[in-house]
Amino acid sequence: MSDPLLVAALMGAAATSAATIEEFERVLASQDSATAALGQWCERHGIAQAASIRASVVGRSTEAAPETRTMLGLKEQEPVGYRHVRLACGDTILSEAYNWFAPSRLTPDMNRALAESDTPFGKVAAPLGFRRVRLLEERGRADFCPPDTILIHRALLRLPDGQPLAYVVECYSAANLAVAR
Repeated sequence: MSDPLLVAALMGAAATSAATIEEFERVLASQDSATAALGQWCERHGIAQAASIRASVVGRSTEAAPETRTMLGLKEQEPVGYRHVRLACGDTILSEAYNWFAPSRLTPDMNRALAESDTPFGKVAAPLGFRRVRLLEERGRADFCPPDTILIHRALLRLPDGQPLAYVVECYSAANLAVAR
């Protein structure tokens, strides 16, 4: 025999989660920079006392698949940058991101910051005024994402003149919903 109050409470919790992921998706869609959106989300929901986003670098590379180089408009000999990072607010990991970019379209200081700091790409490249072109938004998880992924985005970041700056794949964690009020 089921308890009607328990059933009502569980249904209410499920409805709240659905509304929360929709709110999270709206915040992400409102920004060209995932870093800016996560900072806004972190502040709005009090995820950490200082609502700043930092990138813990998991890996770097100078390699990219031919399709990625084509997407970025890079010639065969032109360098490509890559950072695999975990974006966190305080101790809470909000996303894992894979970012291929065109170093030649960044300033030397920007390239140095990406190579030597935990500053997220979106914050480093923000002065360039890039725009985000969303290629895929999908709820759930893919094989390359961490197990707690609830949302995947693929996007191309373009400079104001239309040149591609970066191709990003982002896996957003369930921690974004666990802390939401």
